Amino acid sequence: MAEKLFPTTVVGSYPQPDWLVDRKMLSKVVPRVRMKEMWRVADEWLEQAQDDATIVAIRAMERAGIDVITDGEMRRESYSNRFATALDGVDIANPGFVKARSGQQTPVPRIVGKVRRNGPVEVRDMQFLRANTDRIAKITLPGPFTMSQQAKDEHYKDAEALAMDMAAAVNEEAHDLVRAGADVIQLDEPWVRNDPDSARRYAVKAINRALEGIKVPTAVHLCFGYAAVVPGETKPSGYSFLAELADTTATMISIESAQPKIDLGVLADLAPKKIMLGVLDLSDIVVETPQRVAERIRLGLKHVSPDRLIPAPDCGMKYLPREVAFGKLKAMVEGAALVRAEYT
Repeated sequence: MAEKLFPTTVVGSYPQPDWLVDRKMLSKVVPRVRMKEMWRVADEWLEQAQDDATIVAIRAMERAGIDVITDGEMRRESYSNRFATALDGVDIANPGFVKARSGQQTPVPRIVGKVRRNGPVEVRDMQFLRANTDRIAKITLPGPFTMSQQAKDEHYKDAEALAMDMAAAVNEEAHDLVRAGADVIQLDEPWVRNDPDSARRYAVKAINRALEGIKVPTAVHLCFGYAAVVPGETKPSGYSFLAELADTTATMISIESAQPKIDLGVLADLAPKKIMLGVLDLSDIVVETPQRVAERIRLGLKHVSPDRLIPAPDCGMKYLPREVAFGKLKAMVEGAALVRAEYT
């Protein structure tokens, strides 16, 4: 992924500007179906505005000193809905409902036919990112298990079969993203902990199908939910599905740890994977000092060798004020430098 020790990265999203989205509307929801009303820009100008916001996000990550950047996911209403609602077999006009991890009934895409990818979804995003940075470039996709959990299945009546067809669609997209210049492919799979029993039956199988044949480094991201949506006091102290990911073909496993303060001893179960360790608490708008970030990195180093640890935020930074997000990234870069100096 990068030759130097403790290369820094982001999980995926960066705050969208107020002139692009209605952040008040977005502040307490993670859309599963389309939420076009959140965009402040008319359809005819929206792509141009999203391009401009993407350049702003890229430059912010570069200025902060991040080694492995993304496009900030400026074009997405959520991490998953843009890809999930672009697939054949999905009815987004007449949503179904599923119980969210918060316990609320959430509108989701209805599965009414065989799920297939009918064309590129994020390929232009990757091409744009590649054309506008010389940094290591990562792009994220929603994982097949999570997408299958965020849908109302009225066709397959077989959760595993749905997840596997979603995995095939993700795999087709991932290969096109690599051809478009992606250096790293990341799957977001936070819902494996929502239904760990089902995850144990087929999540690893689905993840491996989604990553089949991908030659660049790959990552699987887990978290307990955005800090703005899932308060810290409701987050558990450990993952109900984590060690199983050692059996995936992914190069890296990304976990949230700064806010929930989990027992990092679980990382021993993930050897020899590289660990994207969450060292930025996104529930707190106070920017960490580099020294605090360095302390969190050192906690990880009690369980992970230096060559396997990659500092990252706990989750996507979508819901933070932009100045706070930038400050936290800069503190992470400086904190990583402090620990790196201890090994040279």
